Amino acid sequence: MAYWLVKSEPFKYSWDQMVKDGRTHWDGVRNHQAAANLKAMQVGDKAFFYHSNEGKEIVGVVEIMRTAYPDPGDETGRFVMVDVAPVGPVKRPVTLAEMKADPRLADLALIRQSRLSVVPVSDAHWALLSEL
Repeated sequence: MAYWLVKSEPFKYSWDQMVKDGRTHWDGVRNHQAAANLKAMQVGDKAFFYHSNEGKEIVGVVEIMRTAYPDPGDETGRFVMVDVAPVGPVKRPVTLAEMKADPRLADLALIRQSRLSVVPVSDAHWALLSEL
C-alpha cells in the first residue's frame, strides 16, 4: 500500500462534503506531475485529505477506490481521475505550520513541492503525521 496527500480548497470541495458524498471522483488535476501521482495510485492506497488556501491543514483520510481513468473534463484526453471514499477524520487537524516546524518533515513533498495538488507521502511521514 502507498500513501498520498490530496489537496482541495474547502470552498470548492470540503472534508464535510466528502463525508456527505461518501465517495467521489478526484478530478480536475492539470499538472503533469500531480497527474502522474494519480496514475500511480492503487485501490486500497490511503491519502490524507488536506484543506488548501483556507485552513492549510490535514483534516481526514480517504481511500483510493478506483484506479486512474480518463477525466471527462479534460478536452485534451491527457489527464485522469481516481475515485476516493472517506475513511475518517484525523483526531485533530495537522496544520501546514506544524509540519514546516518539524524537522522530521523537511523533505515531505507537501513542503518541498507546495503547488502540487497530489503528492506522495512516505511510510515514515505517514506514521509521523498520523501520530500528530
